[in-house]
Amino acid sequence: MEGPVPLSDGAHKPLNYRHAFHAGNFADLVKHAALLQLLGRLTDGGPLSVIDTHAGRGLYDLQGQEAKKSGEAEAGVVRLLAAKDAPAAFAPLTEAVAKLNGGGAVRRYPGSPWLIAGAIRPRDSYLACELRSEEHAALRQALKDRANVRAECADGYEVAARQTPAGRALVLIDPPFERADDYARIVETALAVRRRNPAAALLIWLPLKDLATFDGFLGDFEDAVGAPALVAETRMRPLSDPMKMNGCALVLVGAPDGFAEPLEAVCRWTAETLGEAGEGRVYSV
Repeated sequence: MEGPVPLSDGAHKPLNYRHAFHAGNFADLVKHAALLQLLGRLTDGGPLSVIDTHAGRGLYDLQGQEAKKSGEAEAGVVRLLAAKDAPAAFAPLTEAVAKLNGGGAVRRYPGSPWLIAGAIRPRDSYLACELRSEEHAALRQALKDRANVRAECADGYEVAARQTPAGRALVLIDPPFERADDYARIVETALAVRRRNPAAALLIWLPLKDLATFDGFLGDFEDAVGAPALVAETRMRPLSDPMKMNGCALVLVGAPDGFAEPLEAVCRWTAETLGEAGEGRVYSV
């Protein structure tokens, strides 16, 4: 495809999602602000193992053709960094973006691998999985000087299901939703991870296009995994057109105490400030 196509038809049909078009958009702001807030809490303790199932390339050029064509970074991270009213929960993310860009104009955006590698401690470990060979090569280059970090060209679902270690662990499941079975594989992987390590935390990102699809996923997830979860919805516009990505959601298992408050601040600000009649909410299931 030449450009970003938000959604194909049907509740469980795949997205066509090349992240170079979308880096630094509203969904990245929500996901990465939440991720850094979570890591800030999880790295205040014993050694932590992090597995990232769909790592991408690690760094994104916002001056590239894809980002310029979509304009999503301009409507997302650029507006966030210029805002005077952004909640404190965004601070770790805005600091990381500013540092990456030397305090100047936002020309590059850090993906989850860059942020995770920068947030973990020497005692921690990070395994970044990326199945596409070109993206994996870029990922290895981005992470080449980072300690305690590995990048594997592998199916991240399978890696998380088979390699999540005992002890303190976080599994980030953030697929591009280019496959019709991603929803089912998320549930299968989450179940396998929790069976291997019932104490493992899970942070799952999903697009919001219509309530039927999302509610169906939550029902399947609850039935299979059975663990209490914190759900954060960022609705950028009313969920009235299932052909569009109308927002995003996070599902978090093993949320630290008090995590709902900063998460809700992130979702509400993003939806209300960057959205169109948007709303954000956080609740438990």
